[in-house]
Amino acid sequence: MDPPSGSPLPSKDQSQPKTSEARFDLQTHLHRILGVDLTQVPGINVLTTQTLLADIGPDLSSFDDGSALASWLGLCSDNRVSGDKRLSVKTRKVKNRAATALRMAAQSLYRSQSHLGHFYRRMRAKLGAPKAITATAHKLARIIYHMVTTGQAYDEGICAQNEAQNCQRMEARLRRQARELGLQVVIGLGAPSRIGKAGNKSGG
Repeated sequence: MDPPSGSPLPSKDQSQPKTSEARFDLQTHLHRILGVDLTQVPGINVLTTQTLLADIGPDLSSFDDGSALASWLGLCSDNRVSGDKRLSVKTRKVKNRAATALRMAAQSLYRSQSHLGHFYRRMRAKLGAPKAITATAHKLARIIYHMVTTGQAYDEGICAQNEAQNCQRMEARLRRQARELGLQVVIGLGAPSRIGKAGNKSGG
């Protein structure tokens, strides 16, 4: 069909964009602003990164550490205490897109073979899906804080190392508590830790 009389014909440049024309690369743009590529973290994609930047901004110096950021996002237990009685350990109700984005990122790790994927599945088996999502989103928030504030790229090996150190600290704490109660922690090969009376070889 011919164009109406007097209408300008589209130029060749207008009808077919040049292949050499620069295109907007959101991932590169976000990398430039934040100083790190958050999409290297399993579960985090460009949309998640854009949401975090929009809701939190590129400067995380107002947070003391990754745990403070996770708390602000409502990804930590809200320990309410009255006197010596603990009233609640539920997470705070926080409405922001960043927290929702991190929860969705955590849930997407269900089939991931990464360290974070193994962490999510372990938490899911232990705590159930809702708490596992929160725990994994909390870990993601801490990883993101570390990357943005230090400018260091994501390193799967460091995450695994930190997890091993956390397990060692937990085991040391359990052993110390057991000694204070006159008990000992008995660890069997391929079996979970058991606590028994000191001097009892069976651990029963």
